[in-house]
Amino acid sequence: MEEYKLIADHLTYSYGKGSGRERKALDDVSFVLRKGEFVGLIGHTGSGKSTLVQQLNALLKPDSGTVFFEGADIFEKDYDRKALRGKVGLVFQYPEHQLFEETVFAEVCYGPKNIGMDRKATELAAYAAIKRVGLEDEVFDQPPFDLSGGQKRRVAIASVLAMKPEILILDEPAAGLDPAGRMDLLSMIRELKEKEGITILMVSHSMEDVAEMADRLMVMDRGKLVFDDSPAKVFSHVEELEEMGLAAPEMTYILRDLKAAGFDVDPSLITLKDARDTILRCMTGEKA
Repeated sequence: MEEYKLIADHLTYSYGKGSGRERKALDDVSFVLRKGEFVGLIGHTGSGKSTLVQQLNALLKPDSGTVFFEGADIFEKDYDRKALRGKVGLVFQYPEHQLFEETVFAEVCYGPKNIGMDRKATELAAYAAIKRVGLEDEVFDQPPFDLSGGQKRRVAIASVLAMKPEILILDEPAAGLDPAGRMDLLSMIRELKEKEGITILMVSHSMEDVAEMADRLMVMDRGKLVFDDSPAKVFSHVEELEEMGLAAPEMTYILRDLKAAGFDVDPSLITLKDARDTILRCMTGEKA
């Protein structure tokens, strides 16, 4: 039997209820997160992604439907939602805007202290988390505001990791970073999944990122979950994605153009490595 860490069950949510300007942000959304998965979540701006992820650790309560974490309904009256937010950690888009402590170490200590860890456990967890995200010892006593954009993102992720989450939710973690910083950050996130088995749900506008990293891909459109499948199968629906204001990865379009021009390549491939391999086989005459 598959081990489900989290189940979203028929979630609906509207903004502006009763104001005459009501807008449905989530419309009967259901899915599961399995232990150790890396799931990508994509959708056009306003599709409901951020509203959805805030319900997964009870920051927002749905109008109907619910979320189960390890079999328990997180919206039950007596459920310990403070403890939940240590287990289902959410890193917001542009999390550096929410940094407030005087030093990096104090910032990362805040989360575990807030969920009830004692001082020694808090400091050990904070130190380990800072090292896990690849920050050097010299930043420990620096104000987080003085760091680079990429370093600030790492501090924000460390702040969640220090609470030892079982699920890590990342809302556009690489947004606004330069190419080198983006690549470094995404590499670090990939290692968290591969080496430590943390279940990860990553919201992204980058089709290339989710194609390369995700085991599974969910697509939101106007509050509905319209696709939930492997990245290759989701990106085979190019026309439907374009109608939603999305796209397939760049490699998909390049391979389609090469196929249309008569080259013997596989147009269903979505990652840079696979595209490179199929083009090289085509050029050398090798068979797959």
